Amino acid sequence: MRTVYLDCSTGISGDMTLGALIDAGVDIELIRSGIDSMGLDGVRLECQTVVKGGFRATHVHVEHPQQHAHRHLSDIESLLDRGDRITASQKTLAREIFTAVATAEARVHGSTIDQVHFHEVGAIDSIVDIVGAAIGFDLLGADTIVCSPIPTGRGQIHIDHGICTVPAPGTAELLKGIPLVDVPIEAELTTPTGAAIVRTVVDRFASLPEMTIEQIGYGAGTKDFPQRANLLRLFVGTATISPDTDRVWLLETNLDDVPGETIGYVRTRLLEAGALDVFAVAAQMKKDRPGVVLSVLCRQADQERMESILFDETATFGIRRHLLERSVRLRESTIVETPWGPVAGKRGWRSGEREVFTPEFEDCARVAAAAGIPLRDVYRAANAAFIPAPNQSPTPANHSHDHSHDHSHDHSHDHSHDHDHDHDHSHDHDHDHDQ
Repeated sequence: MRTVYLDCSTGISGDMTLGALIDAGVDIELIRSGIDSMGLDGVRLECQTVVKGGFRATHVHVEHPQQHAHRHLSDIESLLDRGDRITASQKTLAREIFTAVATAEARVHGSTIDQVHFHEVGAIDSIVDIVGAAIGFDLLGADTIVCSPIPTGRGQIHIDHGICTVPAPGTAELLKGIPLVDVPIEAELTTPTGAAIVRTVVDRFASLPEMTIEQIGYGAGTKDFPQRANLLRLFVGTATISPDTDRVWLLETNLDDVPGETIGYVRTRLLEAGALDVFAVAAQMKKDRPGVVLSVLCRQADQERMESILFDETATFGIRRHLLERSVRLRESTIVETPWGPVAGKRGWRSGEREVFTPEFEDCARVAAAAGIPLRDVYRAANAAFIPAPNQSPTPANHSHDHSHDHSHDHSHDHSHDHDHDHDHSHDHDHDHDQ
């Protein structure tokens, strides 16, 4: 399994990410080509080799004319649409990163993602960093992206709204649900662009996984810190851990004052929003009242969205979070032919084991109703029609890196500083490249 690991020992920013990608071997000319195709006059991506704390690294810099534009999300999407040398998957990833920023800013400012203005993340250098990073990660073709806990730094910084504590409001919103670590440096270590990239592309947060390393890229930050090299390390290699495991979040809340109809409605909403599973278990609550424990399994990227639904619909006062590791069968959708027509289902397998097949109930029910036969006959025919591939461990088409990550990194991976002007502004700080 092709794996990328982000070692954020001194945080992460957009330019550090792009520098690490290029240093790890991503073709800078392909990144430049995509950026140039957006038609940004006078903009040029430059990179140079620098030394940080005694270690060689790549530092990127965006040359551009002075500009004062405060862009909306729609303005940035228009720029992406013009990029005829940016692939569809690269545009999708870039949009997800920008949308993560817009959602975070909208929540912080009490606005909407369509109304907020990007400040520094809408500046040319940040646009180039995000689009370049989206192109770079796409070119790497990782099956999974793992990241260390994120240091935010300490102290206070100046933003357009005055002085605020690190992490700045938008950055903090983007880092909700992501494990943080304290690094004793009086500076902003993680910028809003860096936080948005992490939130969008990372599948899980952990220490360096078991892997065979092929490339290591070093992306340099701008600042120099005593006794610490201001670097982002990016490892590229092949994971040696079993592909038959993954990690998910278990969200639980106890409910003793919610009608059964509401629990059913909430379950439907959660599943439609991307939950892997939702179930309720009867329990005896405080004061001997009967109730239920409502449990949700979801990806990292969907965690915050799931929690928002639970808070909105149940008025619960708390949700417990548990990070779980699962043993799973890899799976993909398939269709088998029965005497009464095609039936959809899922084929699943584990390494070295024989494949299994599970017909989809809705499809079986449709075929049974149309043919006027018992449902069990359709199930039997569908199972009989499936021919497993013995002694194979195929890779399903949908087992590649999923950036809606499952991604929100929301992949709840939900994203969303205050403003006294008579229009909404979305920003975090004056410079996203001052790390």
